[in-house]
Amino acid sequence: MNYIELIQKTIDYIDNNIKEVISVDTLSSIAGFSTYHFYKVFNNIVGQSAMGYVTKRKLQFAMFEIQSGEKIINVAMDYGYETHAGFSKAFKRCFGYSPSMYRMHAPKGLPPKINLQKMIENKTGGIIMQPKIIERKAFKVIGYEFKNNIKDILHTRDIPAFWDQRGLGTGEYEKKLYLELNPPKHGEYCICINSNMETDEFSYLLAVGVDNFDLATEEMYKLEIPGGTYAVFTTPEVPEDDFVKSIQGTWKYILEEWFPTSGYEIDEDKFDFEYYDERCHPWEYDKVSMEIHIPIKIKK
Repeated sequence: MNYIELIQKTIDYIDNNIKEVISVDTLSSIAGFSTYHFYKVFNNIVGQSAMGYVTKRKLQFAMFEIQSGEKIINVAMDYGYETHAGFSKAFKRCFGYSPSMYRMHAPKGLPPKINLQKMIENKTGGIIMQPKIIERKAFKVIGYEFKNNIKDILHTRDIPAFWDQRGLGTGEYEKKLYLELNPPKHGEYCICINSNMETDEFSYLLAVGVDNFDLATEEMYKLEIPGGTYAVFTTPEVPEDDFVKSIQGTWKYILEEWFPTSGYEIDEDKFDFEYYDERCHPWEYDKVSMEIHIPIKIKK
């Protein structure tokens, strides 16, 4: 066997024994290396330390169980964390954002099986999606709040279905916002607010930017988005039929690939949001796209 095949054996062992106590000594023995040599080879091939990888996989599998309806504290204890707070802290330290953000935006499913050979082959080509890092001033939005439960609308990947259920797919609420508020710039902000990981409740805000709150009616929701540093990702330009998949894929890239290696963590005092402007209009463009804005700060 070559080095890749030997390290693949340890990768498979980790997934197959994910709830067990896994040590470097055990992994190096499976690979047939000394502990020192295993450290170097694993880090060189996988791009992170062996125990760092073990921690990451345990947290990913734990999140799958939480998404599937298991109680957070029970899952946390199964994976070696004594408290909900301890689990959340370890998750954020590993990935750079909270479990609730992953639960809201990431596709539901078991962590995909790692194939080292394909990973290495993929590194030789393809597009690496890098965000723009910008400083935004505080700004105001007014919109409509739609309360829901994560179990009903599992992730933002399901929002198009959510739009249809609430009449948003018809453009009714969008039209009302533009007619009544006359915003200075075209573009809709879609923001998940008031999320509660314990109860699975969250609110989805469809809003437009405004200079002030003077024209807001009683049924509308007013929100000021704080200024700060944001990573702005633009989804790939795709035909309309592939738009939802491109948004899903961009969120998956942000959460599973960009954040863990970026040197940043999410700034939880602010809001992440999706932004849709003329670029998502299929009657104006053959291919459509949108932006995802993530508030960030340097990882401690």
